[in-house]
Amino acid sequence: MAAGEAVTLQLGPYAGCVGSHWWGLQAAAPPGPAELVAGTLLRAAGGREESRTPRLIALELKGGVGSLGRGAVCPEAPAAWRGDVASYVEQPPAGGASPRDRGQRMGDASSDGKSSSGTSLQDATSAPAQLDVSWDVCSGSSMQVWSDYLNVQLHPRSIYVIQQYNHNGESGRLEAFGQGERLLQEHGCVEELEDRLHFYVEECDYLQGFQVLCDLHSGFSGVGAKVTELLYDEYSGKGILTWGLTPVIHNMGDFQKNFYRLMNTVLGIVHLSSHSSLFCPMSLNGSLGLKPQPPITFPYINYDASLNYHSSAILAAALDTLTVPYRLCSSRGSMMHLAETLNFSGRKVAAAWASVPFPAVNGHSLPDVLHAYQQDLPWKPLSSCREQNVSCCFAQSVVLRGISKEGHTSSCPGKQPTSPLHAFETAEQILQQYSHAVFPGAFSTFHVLEQPCMTRPPYPCFFFSTADQTRLPPGQTYQLFCSSC
Repeated sequence: MAAGEAVTLQLGPYAGCVGSHWWGLQAAAPPGPAELVAGTLLRAAGGREESRTPRLIALELKGGVGSLGRGAVCPEAPAAWRGDVASYVEQPPAGGASPRDRGQRMGDASSDGKSSSGTSLQDATSAPAQLDVSWDVCSGSSMQVWSDYLNVQLHPRSIYVIQQYNHNGESGRLEAFGQGERLLQEHGCVEELEDRLHFYVEECDYLQGFQVLCDLHSGFSGVGAKVTELLYDEYSGKGILTWGLTPVIHNMGDFQKNFYRLMNTVLGIVHLSSHSSLFCPMSLNGSLGLKPQPPITFPYINYDASLNYHSSAILAAALDTLTVPYRLCSSRGSMMHLAETLNFSGRKVAAAWASVPFPAVNGHSLPDVLHAYQQDLPWKPLSSCREQNVSCCFAQSVVLRGISKEGHTSSCPGKQPTSPLHAFETAEQILQQYSHAVFPGAFSTFHVLEQPCMTRPPYPCFFFSTADQTRLPPGQTYQLFCSSC
């Protein structure tokens, strides 16, 4: 049986940044036989398999969708009905009909109406210009909001704009956890969210569960707390994987904003994890606490930590690999299986590590590369936590992408292996041996994909060659090695 479907919810501006890159990675996937099921994240637009849109609900603030407009919304083809059609016409009451009677939906992207809790996409945005895919795009200087680098079409019901709070400005900001909680207690907002959820869920053949991308540092952590509670109550038994996202924080001098950020983060972790099957914070910050720490650095990436466009791209690539176990064509697992694997003794909070890109060198096999990292691990933390400690790892899911079959071994027949890793033939066996040596006693699952994570503009061009430190051009592929425990 093929992998089931998942509904994705993006809650907040930075979640939108990560999501934009993530959907771009799906669009960059090469045609032909694939190792991952596209239908897990994408739906057939208008019933056409060749045209797909994300199965997505994105909550944004007023002014936060930027240039996203009619061109970014995929029109739905009318349903094909081959049976007889009978028409019944009823005259409206005197004084005209209400928006609901006219078939319009409050806060829907395809509606012309407005409400206190939402607005139509057409009212909130203008038609976007054609994206010029070039090296200038990858600089990130002109990228202000996530819709500036969204290169896929969305369903009309994907964008839900919250009118009570502003994306920019000093007033009317969604700053506190409690504000977000109260927002999702309003009947109109909850009803609209439920309608959109039902639309996507009802068209799924087999719903695995929900992926929640939520801003952890702002009032959207409160929104996420109520959203996950709603999902937990309404869809019992379905997986809920929540990724708490935080951009790189620079202004640490404002005490009030710093206090809000810390409280939102703490309350968000507690509430989001309680109603999720698995919760994983993801950020390139060195720390989420009051004491600032420099952002995470990668040996083969030269990124600007001040640009959400850059930092979110790294998290999106890692997220695309971390979610591999329940998107495989071989269907060896599901969202609930992944959550149960990492839920050690009921602990729902996990941490993520990634090597972006994986330090594979031409002419060197996988055992050669891993043998060089016996002490210094090849991946970096993505959860703003301390470096990985052997005694703290109870279970992990390891995914390696972009390694061909001929790169698994390097020992010649009859030759003494240079290390225990060189004695194994398959990549899974090599990873298993390496993991058991580094993390003895940890329960581990392994997945190796020959197809790499493909990147295409507007994904940033911040990768560098390992040999001469020159910038790699668009269209290159990169290996990824991700772990969570």
